[in-house]
Amino acid sequence: MISERMKVSGASFRDPSGFVVERDGEFLRVVQPAYAEHYKCLFDSGLYEELTGRGLLIPHEEIATEGFDGAFKVLRPRQLPYVSYPYEWCFSQLKDAALATLAIQKTALSHGMMLKDAPAFNLQFLDGKPVLIDTLSFEKLRLEPWAAYGQFCRHFLAPLALISLCDPRLGRLSQIHLDGIPLGVATRLLPWRGRLNFWLLVHLYWHAANEQRELPPGAGAASQAGSGKLRLSSLQGLVAGLEAAVKKLRWQPPKTAWATYYASSVTGGKYVEHKQQVVAEFLKSVQPRSVWDLGANTGLFSRLAADAGAETVSFDADSDCVEINYLQTRKEGGRRLLPLWMDLTNPSPALGWEHRERLSWLERRPPDMTLALGLVHHLAIANNLPLERIRDFFGRLGPWLAVEFVPKEDPNARKLLRVREDIFPGYTRENFEREFSRGFAIQRSAPLQDSPRVLYLMRNQRNA
Repeated sequence: MISERMKVSGASFRDPSGFVVERDGEFLRVVQPAYAEHYKCLFDSGLYEELTGRGLLIPHEEIATEGFDGAFKVLRPRQLPYVSYPYEWCFSQLKDAALATLAIQKTALSHGMMLKDAPAFNLQFLDGKPVLIDTLSFEKLRLEPWAAYGQFCRHFLAPLALISLCDPRLGRLSQIHLDGIPLGVATRLLPWRGRLNFWLLVHLYWHAANEQRELPPGAGAASQAGSGKLRLSSLQGLVAGLEAAVKKLRWQPPKTAWATYYASSVTGGKYVEHKQQVVAEFLKSVQPRSVWDLGANTGLFSRLAADAGAETVSFDADSDCVEINYLQTRKEGGRRLLPLWMDLTNPSPALGWEHRERLSWLERRPPDMTLALGLVHHLAIANNLPLERIRDFFGRLGPWLAVEFVPKEDPNARKLLRVREDIFPGYTRENFEREFSRGFAIQRSAPLQDSPRVLYLMRNQRNA
């Protein structure tokens, strides 16, 4: 029983060990008495201390249980600046999350515990690295086949193999299959050469065949078949085999036009340099705590926001750009910047049971400031969105907007019109300012050097 001040998370109902509630803007984890023995073991074994010390498990503090009738413990974990989902991650993000899951399982085994489940949704990115957020995923070690083996293969190994050997867009199958891509589907989509990879042969092809014959999980891997009782070394060998499988998979983004957009100096002259200067001035003026960079490309301007101290989420529809952005972010230490794969014309919807397990993109906590740089002409010309609909869309976000208007005479706008009829007589700077003034107060406009483009800082009237 919880008070009216709290709301149970729509994603938190499957595990009888506990559940997550939101109270006054904070997320808390309630631990049920049934999990008490495992929770005690988590601390007594030293596993919690080691995993949190290595940044693999989100830290928490215990708080009073008043208002939580019957609760064994109530935990206040470190709060996440943004919640993302595996189908929004690039290849290297998913690979890093997979290796983190296996590192956690390996460490748990050495402390007399194990992961009872292994969905990709149990991880989030914090300070640029994947971290397990479900403290109740651990149980005391049982020398039996790892129950989470199939789940790990569906959530991690199958999509990684499909991206690596087929096409990065197949990673989006995780959005359709919320409990992971079925192994039979994955193996039918993979090319024949996938069978030449020993680890994929064992953990995907043989595993899929065993599932069809309804054999126990992991019956074809690490000698898990037999009486059901295992040696610890068998479980450790399974983890080592999965690590080898994941590490062997690679994907190199091609040098697409978008991935090299700024390096090719889109409009020449001092355009990019001046734009960076103006955006930095806007950020200094607003001092946002959180920023969304929409159509971020490889994150050049996202980094300005992160360097200014804002928790920044960097969205782009091109998986190549997201991959490059993430690899650069990881190289730089990753603090305050999260690159994600998102098509704004078809963003992540609400999914799962009652459409409440996975939040839609617009249901998540909005930012203080939105960057929409070099984006409006793609929405208006390439996607036929009227300016008033674009204005209303931005109006649903945070209180501040930095938006760039790219007129038809701009070289990149001309490229969009080269392959289609110009049916956009209302797409002018005058109409842009008129329409946006109906929802925003224009604080400043700055024509950009060596370019016909104009950058605006606007205040959302809905949040005034």
